[in-house]
Formats: sequence, structure tokens, C-alpha cells
Amino acid sequence: MWHSLISKSKQGGLDAIDTYVFWNLHEPEPGQYDFSGRRDIVRFIKEVQAQGLYVCLRIGPFIEAEWSYGGLPFWLHDVPGIVFRSDNEPFKYYMQNFTTKIVNMMKSEKLFASQGGPIILSQIENEYQNVEKAFHETGPPYVRWAASMAAGLETGVPWVMCKQDDAPDPVINACNGMRCAETFVGPNSPNKPAIWTENWTHFYDIYGNITKIRSPEDIAYQVALFIVKMNGSFINYYMYHGGTNFGRNASAFIITSYYDQAPLDEYGLIRQPKWGHLQELHAAVKLCSETLLNGVQSNFSLGVLQEAYVYTRENGECAAFLLNRDGEHGANIQFRNRTYQLPPKSISILPDCKTVAFNTAKVSTQFGTRTRQPAVKLDKADIWEKWNEIIPVFDNTSIRSNLLLEQMNTTKDSSDYLWYIASYNQTEESKSEITVNSRGHLLRAFVNGVQIGSGHGFFRNQGFTVKTTIPLTSGVNDISLLSVMVGLPDSGAHMERRASGLQSVSIQENKVFKNLTISSWGYQVGLLGEKLQLYTEEGTNKAVWCDINSSSSQPLTWYKSKFDAPGGSDPLALNLGSMGKGEAWVNGQSIGRYWISFLNPDGSPSQIWYHVPRSFLKPKDNLLVLFEEEGGNPTGISVDTVSITKVCGHITDSNPPPLISWKRETLSRNKSEIHHERRPKIHLHCPPKKYISKILFASFGSPFGDCESYSLGKCHSTNSTAIVEKACLGKKKCSVPWSNKRFGGDPCPGIRKNLLIEAQCQ
Repeated sequence: MWHSLISKSKQGGLDAIDTYVFWNLHEPEPGQYDFSGRRDIVRFIKEVQAQGLYVCLRIGPFIEAEWSYGGLPFWLHDVPGIVFRSDNEPFKYYMQNFTTKIVNMMKSEKLFASQGGPIILSQIENEYQNVEKAFHETGPPYVRWAASMAAGLETGVPWVMCKQDDAPDPVINACNGMRCAETFVGPNSPNKPAIWTENWTHFYDIYGNITKIRSPEDIAYQVALFIVKMNGSFINYYMYHGGTNFGRNASAFIITSYYDQAPLDEYGLIRQPKWGHLQELHAAVKLCSETLLNGVQSNFSLGVLQEAYVYTRENGECAAFLLNRDGEHGANIQFRNRTYQLPPKSISILPDCKTVAFNTAKVSTQFGTRTRQPAVKLDKADIWEKWNEIIPVFDNTSIRSNLLLEQMNTTKDSSDYLWYIASYNQTEESKSEITVNSRGHLLRAFVNGVQIGSGHGFFRNQGFTVKTTIPLTSGVNDISLLSVMVGLPDSGAHMERRASGLQSVSIQENKVFKNLTISSWGYQVGLLGEKLQLYTEEGTNKAVWCDINSSSSQPLTWYKSKFDAPGGSDPLALNLGSMGKGEAWVNGQSIGRYWISFLNPDGSPSQIWYHVPRSFLKPKDNLLVLFEEEGGNPTGISVDTVSITKVCGHITDSNPPPLISWKRETLSRNKSEIHHERRPKIHLHCPPKKYISKILFASFGSPFGDCESYSLGKCHSTNSTAIVEKACLGKKKCSVPWSNKRFGGDPCPGIRKNLLIEAQCQ
């Protein structure tokens, strides 16, 4: 997907691609490196270079990023005496080793800008100021060491530390957040530029929370404000494309889909209007770039909450940014003897100090509707087989302890699962109560092979207690407690001290409370199905599978089926809405964890569809395997295509025309040409291999609503649909201007008119 993603980024007006470097992927064991396939960072950077873009390489190597262990390899946890991210010799030794390894790889391929390559900026550490105080006297020396170590690698390009206001020279301090024009303290030296390393285009999603949307208008406003107020020279969108947390790479309680609401969605499709509105912003800024870089800035008040930032050059060139800080009210302001209307909380960009090329609050680009359609339904019971995971008993365990072991230190991140197993002697049958306190993340409790209870924590409160009645039989009772992690931590101080798993277990019997008297706990790391690799073609032959109707469903079940790849080139996703919680694999590739049963406050799952890249597939007989913790119904699963099926535009006469129509030479001629060349238009554009097949709605007049929901208003040009159909039907793209003349005259004089069109793409 790299080529397409980079190409769409460039088309969107970006100049550079940022990427983290994932230490735990590249050095899974000390001194053993992996840069193969999807981990080939050199190939990725060369692909960026081939498309004419720059690179910001965020080495870290601690990255956070809602990524497992913040990118640190778990083997660091077992290094004697180590304290992560502090003035600690063992940590500094391994951090320097890996950073040097990456830098030397880049140098050997001549990828730094000082060598003629694309890398113009590198990052060391990541948001350390957030945790620095927790390290007391070992924090500041670590910051100084990290900066000195990085600078000493002599890359010939600058280094940056994000969210580190006191970044030592020559490292640049940078801002992360949504409002860096308002929150950033600014460069800590006059020789450093103002850099915004993370402008959050969305909010990462967690299990149990409703997605929060950030509007393109707000993003554009903050970008323009950062440029003029902070003299901002570099702004990175986090994320422009987030993608998918395949496998077990998502950190604790982070869903598998990552920043799907970014300008390029999880599947690499263009998300409109966010992508298009920012594309227009970038084009407007670039029209001003020579004046911004070489002109003299002045700024002055245009009202109580209105302001002008003006840039002028000796040759007479001029550019202006007109700002309205009022978030509630629009404003009519006077600038250079002309009247301009500024919507609430907006900035108008005038590349010639006369004509508005772009306003951050006026979205002229099209909206898109993304649709998922079932292409392969796996709805027949006879195409599925299952294998029930074995619930272990104490006598079959090889790891023993008289203590409850901490989970991460026991599993070494080899699995999400750790069994805590005990045998409990009971003199007679009774109904007892078991209480299990867990530090997270989820527990499934079994007694004598039967599930008797479960519970889980939450993103902000991962610990929880399960208390339930258990039927104890006379004699030996097998207590098997499956502790499940949903990702490692990714942030905070002293991650090497973080604890998970069971904290205490007690039983109350005969209404008299007493501690569970167990002389020894047994442990099993992971599942037997994981050990057998049931998710691979070879592994499936190591188990005896049965028909899914042969017995009643139970928790902890493996399911498998096969399917043929759907035709076409649209992205694909597994619809797992009928399942509960687990993990899914396609042809041995994990497409990530799923947790459908963890509902948001509105009663909906956090994620239903799970991205399956077409590169994972064969034309025929693709193996689909799921491990399902709760039971689920695999016959409800389908393989769906994902595509943009509808496009919509909505403008008024006050929308700036598309930037593509801007011509400096036109502006230097007469007003009639300006009016002819530059007027508001709706541009509709279907995705590749799709055409406008139907006009779903068209109204020039006063339609109610917007592209999300609309209806005809009192004022409506009756020939709207016919005119739009003539301009658009059967075409990949079309343009329809806002024009009384185009629609046969003014349908309602004295009423301000909108143009709203929605079209179907097939």
C-alpha cells in the first residue's frame, strides 16, 4: 500500500512524510535485527524519495504511539538494573545502540538531506516532559544525554524533541496537540524554527468509548494560525494515515483500527471533506510561500477579536491572513478599503492582499460516503469447523509457584493469555464464593472446566474484581483462571515496574471467610492453539476439528473456514459483528484483536469491520481462523468490500472558488476575467474505476440541511436535477458552478441561495 498512500499524500499537498521507527519490530531480540518485508524502512524511505517528498524520521526509540510497550522491545524489561528513559546506564546503552544502528543504515544508503537524501529532520525521545518529574534528579541528565548522543551521530540534519520545552541546543523543541498556535511556548532559542510535530487530525479510539470527530475546519484554522502567529515552518498531521494495528501491536485497550478518521482512512481511501479541505489549505499557503518567506510581517487589529497578519515584499507582492477569533459570531471587517466577511473562528487567506483564496471555515470540497457491502457471506454452518481450546489443570503445568506471578514478566509478551491454575480440596459439596482481584485487563474463571464468571477493566481503570458463586464438589476441584491482556502499556514513567494479572484470590465457604489455602499455583503461558499455530495451514492439521453443530458452543473456541478473494480492487474488511472477543488470522497473518462485546455508551461496538489487505490473500482458498473467547456465531461473518459510493457538494455564493482556478496572471488583468475565472463551484469526483451513475439530489435555492441530511426548501430551481444530470451523468468527475444564469435565472430574488448536489458512484 505504500506507493498509493504516499501518492495520495503528495496529491493532498504534503511535502514530507513522517514515520516512527518501531524498535520492538526491528530488534525483537538483543542484537537480532529484522528489516524484511513490511519492516523494510529503507525501502519505505526510498519510496517517499522516489515520489519527490521529504522525510521526518522519528527514531525515538521510545515512541508511545498507542503501540505495544511504546515501541520498546520487551526484552529490555529483563536487563538487570534497567530503568527505562532515565539517566540509567543499561537503558542508555541499548537506546544508543539502536539509534546508532538506524542512523548508520540511513547514512549507508545516503538518505539524509546532507547526503542528497530525503530525510530533513530526525526525532530523539518522545514527549518526555510529560513524565520527566517522576524521574526526579535522573530526568534532566537523561534529556541532556539524549540530545548530545543524537547530535553526536552527525547526520547533517536537525534533531527534534517533541513536548520538551527545554530541549538542549542544538535539538529543536516542538509541540504536539490540537492547538499549538495557542499552547506552544515557542522555540527556546532564536536559532530554532517553530515546529508542530503532531497536529492531531482525530483521536485514537479505545474499547468502550464513542469516536470523537475533529472537523476539517478546526484543523485548517489551527494550521493557518500556527503559520502566522508562531511563524510555523513545519506542521505534521498525526495521523494523515493511521492504518491498522495488525497482530498484537495495539497498546492496552486500543482498538485495531487506528485513526480511521484521518484524511486517508484505515483502508487508504480518501476521506472527504477532510482530505480535500486540507488540500485547498495547502494550495492557498503555497500561493503565499514566497511572500511568507521573504516578506516583512506586520499585524494589526481589525476589531475586538479580529486581526490581520500582512506580509509585504519590496517588489510590491503582498499576502494577508485575516483572522476572526470569535467562535460564536461572524464579522464584517474593513481591510485595505474593502469589506470582507469572516465566519466565526476562521482565517481568510488572501495571496495578493485582495482576493480570498481560502477560508478555513468554508468547506468547498466534496463530501464522501463510505459503504461496506458483503462480497462473500460465510453464512453456511457446513463451511465452518471448530476446535475447543483445552482448559488446563494443575497436574499438567510445568511452571509452579507459591505466589501469584505478575503476568507480563511471566509471558514475556509471547501471548495475551496466562492461565493461573490451582487444585482445591473440598471435603463436601458446597456453594462457595470466589473473589479474584486483577490488575487487568480481563479474566475468565473456570471451575472443573466450566466457566463460572468473567470481568474486565477499562482504559483508565484497568484493575477490577470478579466475585461469583462456584459449585465445589467433594474431592479435588480444578480452578483455572485465564487472565487476558489487551495490549501492553505504551506510556507513563517506569513502565518496567508496571504490573498486570491476578493480585489476590480468596474463597468464602459456609459463610465463613477464609483465604484460599493453596500451596502452589500452576501456570500455562498462552493457549494450546497458539502453541500448535492453528492459524496456519500446517497448524490446522495438528488438531481434530469438528462440525460447529456437533455440540453446544463453549467459550474458548477456535473456528476455521476458507473463502475466495472477492473480485475487483476495492479494499476488504471482515465483518465480525456476530462475534464476541478474540483474534482473527487470514492465511496465517493476524489482522488484529477484536472485542465486539465491549460496547460503547450508546450500545454499539467500538469496531465491527477489520481490514484485510488484499496482499494477504490468494485468489482461492484463503484460510480464515478465529480464536473466540466468548462463543460467538461465525455464520454471521462476511468479507465486505469497502468503497466510496456517494459524493456530495454544498456551497453558497460566499464559498471561495476552488484553488485550481487561481491564476496570478488573471488577477493582474481586469475584473471581468476575475469574475469569469473564479466563482464558487461544486466539484464531484468518483473514485478510480467508478462513474457518476445517478443524481440522488440536486437543488439550487434554499435546500434544508447539508450533505449529512437534506431536503428541498421553499426556494428551489425546478430544473436543478436536469441541469446537474446533463453536466455529470456518466462522468468520472464534473463541475457545477453556483450561478443564477446556469440554472435559468434567479428562482427566488432576495433570498440567499445554496447549491447542494449528491451523486451516486458505481
